[in-house]
Amino acid sequence: MADLPDRLCTNPRSPFYNEELLQQGIGIKFRGEEKTNVDEYCVSEGWVKVAVGNKVDRKGNPMTIKLSGPVEPYIKPNE
Repeated sequence: MADLPDRLCTNPRSPFYNEELLQQGIGIKFRGEEKTNVDEYCVSEGWVKVAVGNKVDRKGNPMTIKLSGPVEPYIKPNE
């Protein structure tokens, strides 16, 4: 398994954005459950930011909420 970064974001304007890694397909287990709407995660601090429906802020970015708990990122197997 490849080493995944401690923090990763799907927003291209973020300093934690990594297009190559995101194209491989990253899965996130948060509190033991698979999450598909994660916008950003941090393993060392134990949080994820998830999208809140289809709401956007005034700059057009999706509205997110920060949830705390154990985060387990992994590379999805090729299907």
